[in-house]
Amino acid sequence: MNEIEQYEFDRVGYIVIENMLTQDQVASLAAAVDRLEEHAAAHVSKPPRKVSPWGAQYHASEELGYHVQGERAEGKTLIIEDFWNADPAFDVLVNHERTMDYIRALVVSRPTVNNSEIRIRYKGNASGHHGGMRPENQKYVYEFRNGRIDCMMVRMIYFIHDNDAANGAFTVLPGTHKSNLKCPYQTNPDTEPGTVSLEVRAGDAILFTEALRHGGRTNVSDRVRKTLHVGYGPYWLQSQNIATMDEAPHITESTRKRFSPEQRALFQSWADKR
Repeated sequence: MNEIEQYEFDRVGYIVIENMLTQDQVASLAAAVDRLEEHAAAHVSKPPRKVSPWGAQYHASEELGYHVQGERAEGKTLIIEDFWNADPAFDVLVNHERTMDYIRALVVSRPTVNNSEIRIRYKGNASGHHGGMRPENQKYVYEFRNGRIDCMMVRMIYFIHDNDAANGAFTVLPGTHKSNLKCPYQTNPDTEPGTVSLEVRAGDAILFTEALRHGGRTNVSDRVRKTLHVGYGPYWLQSQNIATMDEAPHITESTRKRFSPEQRALFQSWADKR
């Protein structure tokens, strides 16, 4: 992470990273997401069920090891968590060298993966704004101390197709990772004052602190919007997936065996030393 990137991340709470993935990686990941979407959409309403600590209902796939909620329909979204277990094609994102260079610059303690989501947003779907350094969001506090950035959670979004405003671009409220007051506006990502829509190309990534107010514009296009999210934080922060909030990361034994020691270490917290 170079000097300009660090300055901009501290100033606004996010950066756009061009060409984070190669085109071969994009093609492989896109095909894997398409396969998983079909399986998840066919099983989302079926047992076995898992109720998250937040009350959300998930299908817990015994076959592929993921959790999914939502619906494949206009105005809806599918959120597939723990996608690592479903397909080895996703392994390229685990201990991805360029990604980890950024993460180590932003997380002071030994970083581990605490979030993994594929978000599939259909026409008419929006993602309401959330985040910001208000008192109730202190779990993801953003700090600058001892001469460096120290984040409790950062998230990398990988894009497997071009994404513009009409297709439901990722939105940010620059600088809100340092705000102290509750947002006086509603959560609409299409109308909130100060909203910036980040348009990117396939292979690009967006890195941001979870303390930043963010969301996603309404997808008014005919193209389904598909993104991969990976979150990182200090090793003592457990899963921040909704289905397994504050539990140990959900990595199946077959996935664990498939990973290299360096990859396994990214899922090993103080409570999980296998």
